[in-house]
Amino acid sequence: DTSEHTVHSLRRFLLDRFSPEMAGAPMRVQILSFGHKYGNPGDLELLFDVRHLPNPHFVPELKPLSGHDSRVVKYLRSHEEVQETISRFTDLLTYLLPLYKREGKSYVTVGIGCTGGRHRSVMVANALARTLRQAGFEVHARHRDVRKGANRGGRR
Repeated sequence: DTSEHTVHSLRRFLLDRFSPEMAGAPMRVQILSFGHKYGNPGDLELLFDVRHLPNPHFVPELKPLSGHDSRVVKYLRSHEEVQETISRFTDLLTYLLPLYKREGKSYVTVGIGCTGGRHRSVMVANALARTLRQAGFEVHARHRDVRKGANRGGRR
């Protein structure tokens, strides 16, 4: 009889009873970078806006590049507020993710948005994914809008 269980307590009971590892499947975390000008994605548990950070779009030699490029990463990392933002997001996520897992979530999607989804959000999403992986989380970074608005010369 499971009538006295909530959805969460029933899931926890079943995992405890039938999971060989007693921990269930690992929680998967997706960090999704995107551009606000293309619309906010649905199905996010958390959304962080990084439009407060310096914008490489306004640096002529960085404009055609993406947040994957080491020159963009170096430019952004040279600003204290970028380092501070990544650190604070990391602290919050390393606190929240185990709580989401405890409540029975199998996956969590975190959105990182900037204006066009090419520079700041990509760099921050990659940095967060790397740091969270090092902390033991199963994390994948995906970049919805990184190719939108790119010059015809292709991605560098």
